[in-house]
Amino acid sequence: MAKTVKSNLYEDLKRQILTMELDPDADLDEASLSERYGLSRTPVRDIFRRLAGEGYVDIRENRGARVIPMNHSTLRNFFLVAPMIYAAIGRLAVQNFKPAQLVDLKQTQERFRTASENGGALDMVLENNRFHEIFGEMSANVYLQPSLGRLLIDHARIGHTFFRPRNEDMKRRLQLAVEHHDGFIEALAAHDEDAVVDLVFEHWELSRENIEMFIAPQGLKADVLIGAPAAKTLEKSP
Repeated sequence: MAKTVKSNLYEDLKRQILTMELDPDADLDEASLSERYGLSRTPVRDIFRRLAGEGYVDIRENRGARVIPMNHSTLRNFFLVAPMIYAAIGRLAVQNFKPAQLVDLKQTQERFRTASENGGALDMVLENNRFHEIFGEMSANVYLQPSLGRLLIDHARIGHTFFRPRNEDMKRRLQLAVEHHDGFIEALAAHDEDAVVDLVFEHWELSRENIEMFIAPQGLKADVLIGAPAAKTLEKSP
């Protein structure tokens, strides 16, 4: 039973971080979590350490655990390296995927499609995250998978803007993302590395535009923010 409760806490914290139920930089109260889940503090600390190793949590000496922050420096680094890592993962996924993983990917895509049709933003965040996690599993690369996992945490958190379309253009972009996922599946099934990599960069362009919507007030270009000193940008954001 204790193992199940620990697993529940672990999965709940991951979900709450990805869906922004827990804000970036939010403190995690060890005592209240222990009480809520009926666990002693030792297993809660074990979970914090596990989540820290996966990039979800930051543990500070004498200050406890907090949700991993998301600031100007984080977003800039994400923006710079994500396309390279996604492309490498995509190419390796074509080389190494197993049939069962392709089935898993297709099932995840159908859940993502259903969520997009129903307007389920939180479900879209989680299913999109799972879709790209499966790509990492397909790559079977112990060096790239941890980097992908860390990228996907911030990609999911940024994605809340994208998955809550406010106008027709945003709805069109969301539909394009669904179509990109279908294209990934077709290219994988055809063992077409170049097609997957081309789609990675098309898909990334949607993400890049989403980053602009996420970090820039309406009417302000993200290029201005990306090029500005950190102290003058997201530090002032709510």
